[in-house]
Amino acid sequence: MNRRVQGPDGREWVLRSTLEWRQPATADDFEHDAAGSYAPGIAMLVVTFALVVVLIAWRPADVVVPSWVLLALLLLVLFFPLRWVLRRPWTVVAETDGDPTGDRPSERWVGTVRGLFSVRGEMNRIAKSIQKHSLPDFDGPLAPVK
Repeated sequence: MNRRVQGPDGREWVLRSTLEWRQPATADDFEHDAAGSYAPGIAMLVVTFALVVVLIAWRPADVVVPSWVLLALLLLVLFFPLRWVLRRPWTVVAETDGDPTGDRPSERWVGTVRGLFSVRGEMNRIAKSIQKHSLPDFDGPLAPVK
């Protein structure tokens, strides 16, 4: 997502957000990142798939399966992948090249927002803050970067 916002001081800000496919490493959760791998997730996916195949294969021929049971199984299988996609962290960047006269310097603010719907709302709040105060909100997720 890219967006241009004009501040009252005349500077034009560019807001952009990008999806992060990996969790950003921070000091608080470094030991979790170092020990993690994809093997347990893949093993659970294989076990779940095998159990669904066994459930379908061992069904007696005269049993009628209601459509809501199939829908419930589909929702159960899709729950965690959808949750994973919707809760990914996004990197949000607000930057400006400064004003043409040189009175106001260029700035760059960077932060992380978790969730697809949260990032849209946060981008709107940042844009309103820039339009009103010429800067992103200090209480928001963005912090100035040098």
